[in-house]
Amino acid sequence: MQNPMENPGTLFIVATPIGNLSDITLRALETLKASDLILAEDTRVTKKLLSHYEISRPIQSFHEHSDERKAAALVERLRAGENMALVTDAGTPGLSDPGNVLVEKALAAGASVTPIPGVSALTALVSVAGIDMREFLFRGFPPHKKGRQTFFREVAASEVPVMYYESPHRFVKNLELLASCGEKRLIVGRELTKMYEEVVRGSVLEVLAYFAEHPEKVKGEFSVIAYNGK
Repeated sequence: MQNPMENPGTLFIVATPIGNLSDITLRALETLKASDLILAEDTRVTKKLLSHYEISRPIQSFHEHSDERKAAALVERLRAGENMALVTDAGTPGLSDPGNVLVEKALAAGASVTPIPGVSALTALVSVAGIDMREFLFRGFPPHKKGRQTFFREVAASEVPVMYYESPHRFVKNLELLASCGEKRLIVGRELTKMYEEVVRGSVLEVLAYFAEHPEKVKGEFSVIAYNGK
């Protein structure tokens, strides 16, 4: 089998499971085992994954609050020939986390950047949507405060499906805001790949009614597709 570390000074962008640890790829495991350093959004979360697969490699945190000096030091290590694996807490780095910051700096320094693809909540929900998703918009997480109303007005006005992520703390309030902006159909993925995985479908008001009846289910991160339809 080809060694994933043949090229020196490579930053590997490694997708990790979004819930079910069995969803990791063989190539991802090989890359993590062979890396000189693993960069994690939250080292506590990543250590659980590494422990599960009996991987013992040096690990450091790299997240949205990491300063320029840390990024510069990591780039220097890439230049010196070290190979690094960047992971997020769950899913594919760069979709809704600061992974693209390090990628940008590594590329600017002339380092090689290689994707190790795998699971993401985006592709998982799109695959079971059952609607035309050949064209859609991905908006990440809605703004917390400023721009929040504009965000949902744009979602309501979109002619193509819009996918976004949502936290349990703002899920209901933001659905209420979306309902006030116009009529949409929703496909909501909850606890994707986990034991209590569920996909809820219906109008915004129907989805709101469902979670009002089952408030105990408003937990974990949500993936939402809003679209026009019957």
